Order: sequence, then structure tokens, then C-alpha cells
Amino acid sequence: MAVSIALAGNPNSGKTTMFNVLTGSSQYVGNRPGVTVEGKVGQMRNYPDVNVVDLPGIYSLSPYTMEEVVTRNYLIDEHPDAIINLVDASNIERNLYLTTQLCEVGFPVVIALNMMDVAEKNGDTIHIDKLSQMLGCDVIPTSALKEKGLDELCEAAVHAAKKGQAVFGGCRFSPRIETALSQIEALISDTAEKLHMRWFVVKVFERDQRVMESLNLPEDRQKKIDKIITKCEQEFDDESDSIIINERYEYITALVKQCVIRHELGTTVSDKVDDVMTNRYLALPLFIVIMCGVYYISIQTVGGWAAGWMEQLIAAACTAVRALLEQASAADWMTGLVVDGLISGVGAVLSFVPQLLVLFLFLALLEDCGYMARIAFIMDQVFRRFGLSGKSFIPLLVASGCGVPGIMSCRTIESEKDRKITIMVTTFVPCGAKLPLIALIAGSLFGNSAWIAISVYFVGVLMVFLSGLILKKSRALSSDPAPFVMEMPSYHIPSAKNVARHVWDDIRAFVIKAGTIIFLACGIIWFLSNFAWNLRMTDASHSILADIGGLLAPLFRPLGFGQWQPAVATLTGIAAKENIVSSLNVLYGWEGTENISSVFTPLSGYAFLMFNMLCSPCVAAIGAIRREMGSLRWTLFALGYQTGLAYVVTFILYQTGIFIQTGQFQITTAVAVLLAAGALYLIFRRAPQPKTV
Repeated sequence: MAVSIALAGNPNSGKTTMFNVLTGSSQYVGNRPGVTVEGKVGQMRNYPDVNVVDLPGIYSLSPYTMEEVVTRNYLIDEHPDAIINLVDASNIERNLYLTTQLCEVGFPVVIALNMMDVAEKNGDTIHIDKLSQMLGCDVIPTSALKEKGLDELCEAAVHAAKKGQAVFGGCRFSPRIETALSQIEALISDTAEKLHMRWFVVKVFERDQRVMESLNLPEDRQKKIDKIITKCEQEFDDESDSIIINERYEYITALVKQCVIRHELGTTVSDKVDDVMTNRYLALPLFIVIMCGVYYISIQTVGGWAAGWMEQLIAAACTAVRALLEQASAADWMTGLVVDGLISGVGAVLSFVPQLLVLFLFLALLEDCGYMARIAFIMDQVFRRFGLSGKSFIPLLVASGCGVPGIMSCRTIESEKDRKITIMVTTFVPCGAKLPLIALIAGSLFGNSAWIAISVYFVGVLMVFLSGLILKKSRALSSDPAPFVMEMPSYHIPSAKNVARHVWDDIRAFVIKAGTIIFLACGIIWFLSNFAWNLRMTDASHSILADIGGLLAPLFRPLGFGQWQPAVATLTGIAAKENIVSSLNVLYGWEGTENISSVFTPLSGYAFLMFNMLCSPCVAAIGAIRREMGSLRWTLFALGYQTGLAYVVTFILYQTGIFIQTGQFQITTAVAVLLAAGALYLIFRRAPQPKTV
């Protein structure tokens, strides 16, 4: 049977980087909590019979967050053969808090003292042998980023797993607490699993509700245990869980005092940069300037130039393949399917790969250097004003790449109500799949202006804020925002390897989707738009798709795009948002995007863009919403809210634009005014008062 080794550690300790180098995997590396939401498995290099399980980054085994629940459930229920505990050598006190808990669980533990290069650069000295002796387990100095000490770590972890000898059981508390723990152990010894006995005893003393429920003790024993704990609380004049926390830190302080020699540092370069980047007045304007610059370069300069070249290449490919098929006397339907359906449709999406490449590169650089962690911290103050937790920014940041991991990272939010709200608003931030449509509208109707992309991005963020105000004032979702605590890593030069891996993963996922879902969708759309219900070829206006689109078109007429083709393109976006661009190409028979101005005006084109940015996300994201909500009713509510908001916002936008252009006040203008008034009421109404008992 394969050996299973769990990889556990604090956020920002380099855990995911370590997992990547240990397994040759390509999990995303980030500087914020919640990057690893679920355990991921990879095969340890040079050990084909050893699996490494990457657990979420946590600070303790107390079930306060979803990551902590995932980690402790895995350790207690799945029984790994050993644990590699990643400890940040440059911040050893905080990291050892988790170590003392892992040593109590009952498995062999090997400590990877990571970031030793950083600790040495800071002038710190760590006595490895003494630390190992006091903790009772192997301590291996490593640097995951520079891939140092990894062979020794693998060898020690595999040896510990196969030997199967657990550490001595974590830190020892004061005699009075140890006496109480011994008394509790005697009361649960026949119920708790012997392997985890020390962990169960400590958790019972802490009054851990989940553990107490799992033990299902008789009422008389529960009363005896409660009496033991209450007596300790009275003697220490503190709650039981706080007593254990203080005892752990006293033990860690004594341990570090004997094993670590600190070199006092003055103000670092990272601190000086933070004086500017996190300044209360400059932080947000700087963030806006940086994001505007990123989209400007991605859309209007480097990315735009490369996209134009790609578009010409695909148009040439269409011409060449058409000539080749005509020369081979291929049937008209075959030529149409291959050239107008598949190559033109998929090519319309692939032509935006250069812009995506530039965008993903900049986002990866900002992430890897440590800047994005600062933005999460800064945005906490802003989000709280709109009824959301600062942790809500993390899913929005992840969703700028893809909505699915963005929705999944909502698990880092402790409050269930805050989590539901964040899930509902996460996809308002434009993801990479929406960039082709943004670039299409900006390039064809607005002279390739970067301001279109920037405006869409900030409208998405504005909808997040306004939705927070609206949803927080509903009785079902009303609550106080959860606290946001995170560690900000030092600024550092981005790792070329990590950045390249991140960009490659995102681009590869985009291209694979183009070669599968979009390829299939283009073929189906071409068929439905070129065949009638009697399965005979016809022009698009009499096709199956025209009839279907004709039923939907009236719904979108007040939004500015009442033809059946845009209605159908919007519908196909449910499969994948990239489908919208490819669908327009297939339905209108373009071999490029230069003809879009014959379909949309700048106003209607922007309205079409805005609706598709805010409405229901793709099928993959809908599936993620269903999993995270855990309820079909809440999933339907989320999709209804997203689509309803998109319709109202686009309706007001288009009708206001028409009124400004023509000066005519029509019935639809009056409806837009009423919708705007209703939206303002929902935003500014008073929050419901809590029920009194």
C-alpha cells in the first residue's frame, strides 16, 4: 500500500511551494490565506510509493475556519503515516504553535524548517539539534524556493512514516493542568481512540464542541469532566481554551529562548515600501493606478498589438483552409462547418490569448512579490463599510483569473452569511474568460480603448459593494462582518519559475477550453444556425437557432440588443463565457471582428458587454456555487440575483444613454427611473433590527 504523508503548516510558510517541488506538481502559489482550500495529492519525487497530501494553510487545529476543519478531519479520520510540518524559520514562534498541536495528534512528525535562507539573511541562528531534541522529532533546515534540503526532508519523512513511531506528545503543561488532563483521560480512555488520546484529552479540556459530540459521553461523565475543567478555570481565573493557549506560548517562549539567537533588525526595505503602499491616503489611489496600467498594457499596447497579429493569422488560416476544401470539391456544408464554424469560432477566442498572457503575467508578478497581500489588508477597511469581511477580497482577487477557484476560496470566510454573500458577488469581477468579449467590444467599437476594460472592472467591483449593502439588509443574510486577520509577507523579487508556472497553467486551461467546450459549441451553433427544423440547409434567418433566439430576443430589446443573434450568443455563454465571441463570429459569418460595428452601436455594444459581465456565470462556476452553497435553493437564489441585477443595471444604463442621445422621455425611460429608485431604496434602507427574546 502507498505511504501517505500530510503536509501541514501556516499560511505564507511556503507550503504550496514545498508541495510543488516535492511532487513536481503545479499547484498555484500565493501570498494570502485560502490559496489551498482543499487537500491536494501528489507523488513524492524519487519515491513512487509515497503520496504527499497538501493540506490547507492553518494557524491551529481549532475548528474556527473551514481550512482548520478540513485539516483536522483529514488527520483524525484518514490517518496519514506521517506529517511534514512546515515551519517558517524567520517567524518561528508563531509557527511552533501549530507544531505543538500536531505533535499531540499521535503521528510521526518531521519538521521542515523552511525559509532558512531568510532567517540566516536576517542574522538569526537556530540550533537545529537542540530544537530537534526538545521537540522529540527530526528537524530539517530547508528552502523550498531555492530547493535546498529537500532530499534530506524526503528521506526523513519516508523513514518516519515507515517506522511509525509517534513523537512524545507535544508540549507539557504546568503540573496543575497535567493533573486535570490525566483525570479527563481516565474518563474518556474507553471512548477516545488511543492513537489520538493526548489530542482528545486537550480538546475536551478546551471544551471543543465537535470533539465532545464525537465522543458521545454519558451524562454523568460529562458532569465530572465539566467539574474538573471549571475548577481549573476558577484557579487560573480564565477560560479553559485561553489557559491552554497561554500554556502553549509559555512553552514555545522557553523553547525559542534556548534554541534561537535573534539578530535585531532595524527598518527594512519592505517596511519603507509599505510606508507608501499601505498609506491610508495613497494605498487605494496607487492600487487603482496599478490596475489601470495593467489593463492598459494588456488591452491597448503589447497585448493589443499581438492580438491583431493573431487575428490576421487566423483569418489567413480560414482563407487557406477554405481554398483547400474547395479544391478538394468538399461539400458546402463541410466547408461551412470547418471554416465558418470551427476555425473561425475557435480562432476568434484564441486571437485574444496574447492579451490574456500579458494580463496573467502582470497579476502573477503582483501576487508573487507580495503586493496583493497588502491589497487584501487595505481593502478590509473598505469592505467593512459595505457590510463585508476583508476576506471577501481574496475570492474577488482569485476570480480575476477564474471564477471557480474564486468561489471555492470563499471557504476562508468564517461567517456563513458573509460567505454566501461573497459567493453571490464573486463572479461580478471579470475573469480571464470574459476578456475576449471585453477586448472585442473595446477594439471594434471604442478604438481599442483600455478604458472600456478598466470601466468594466470597476463596475464589477462597484456591484460587489452595492450588493453587499443590499444583501446585508435582508433578514436572511444580516450579520456583523467577520474579523480579518492575515500575515503580510516581506516584499521580494518574484520567482521566475513560480510566475511562469502560474501564467502557463492559466493559459493552458484557456486553450484547452477553447479546444474542447468551445470547439464543440461552435460546431453545434453552426449546425443550428444553418439548418431548419426539417434538417435542410437554409440561411441563418430561417434556422433552428433563429427560432430559438426569436423567443429570447424581445427580453433583451430594452437592453439594446434585441436581435436573435446576440440573444443566442448570451445563452451560449452559460457553457463558457468565451463562447459569446465565437458564437457571434459563427452566427454573423465573420472571419475577424471588424464587422461588429454593423451590429452594435457603442451604447448597445457596451450594454451587451455589461449584461454578460454581470449575469449568471458559466456552468463550471454554477457547479462551484452549488457545492459551496450546499443548497439548491440558495444556488437558484444566487443565479437569480446575479441575472436580475445584470438586467436591471443594463436596462438603466441603456435607457439612460438613449435619453441623453435623443432627449425623448419614453415609457422605458420611466421604467428605468423606477428601477433606479427601487435600487436606491434597497441600498439606503435601514437594516433589520435583531429579534429580541
